[in-house]
Amino acid sequence: MSALWTKAQAMSATGAVGSGEDWSAMGITFDSREVGPGDLFVAIKSERDGHEFVSDAFAKGAVAALVSSQPVDLPQGANLLAVPDTLEALEQMGTMRRSKVSAKICAVTGSAGKTGTKEALRQCLAPSGKVHASVKSFNNHLGVPLTLARMPLDTEFGVFEVGMNHPGEIMPLTQMVRPHVAIVTTVQPVHLEFFKNIEAIADAKGEIFQGLEEGGIAIINEDSAHFDRLRTHALLGGAAEVWGFGTDKNAELRLVDLSLSPEGSSVSAMICGEQVTYKVGTPGRHLVMNSLAAMGAVKALGGDIALAGL
Repeated sequence: MSALWTKAQAMSATGAVGSGEDWSAMGITFDSREVGPGDLFVAIKSERDGHEFVSDAFAKGAVAALVSSQPVDLPQGANLLAVPDTLEALEQMGTMRRSKVSAKICAVTGSAGKTGTKEALRQCLAPSGKVHASVKSFNNHLGVPLTLARMPLDTEFGVFEVGMNHPGEIMPLTQMVRPHVAIVTTVQPVHLEFFKNIEAIADAKGEIFQGLEEGGIAIINEDSAHFDRLRTHALLGGAAEVWGFGTDKNAELRLVDLSLSPEGSSVSAMICGEQVTYKVGTPGRHLVMNSLAAMGAVKALGGDIALAGL
């Protein structure tokens, strides 16, 4: 197994001042509870100051730590990378890694169904190549750059979940991810205390299209009352195509027939003019609808939809 990051690569990405010996990291994390042998630990100042846990990280086998101040109780000869701001450095590592991979990338947002759609897409793409995807729901200003920094260089498909609580939060994340395909699952009155109305929530979700790569494809719920609003955001963001999913007769990713059961669902769908049948192993009509978006993303990313059964 090849190293995820070397000392030289991390210093090149961040401009860090390195101390200690040369090293190669097999993983990267900012949670000291998750540190394993061979990891690079990033000391983030958040609810707790990660610098308090640097010594714990080394005790668990970390090969190096990215820091912005001098930790205490370090083992002798500990390998450190010193930067002014560790979160900014993590973002720089994520941005550099994104620039080095040739993977096809999808970003997913929405008021509900983000994680499920991301996981469905991970599974659907697996038969077509090596997939890297967010763990858990790592979809914020910490999770997105970390997921980028964790992406192996030989990744063929990347799937990123992008979330928000306030306006303007998705924009910098999607511009780091730079997706070839961007999905909005749904718009609902979630976090409405931070928005003047549900239309403002739709506008915030529409920020995801501002990161689309040239020739990118937007996938939007055509059954949603906010489809036209999101479509406008997609076109303003430079989407080359906008694909709708749902039951609407005009949807490029259209549900044709559905059989629901407590064990799951059998689905017949038209995916950009190609009829496919597949099963969704977990019951729920909402999961079926989001599976249309996942199947469309497989198609848009160049995966094999015949092998992408859920």
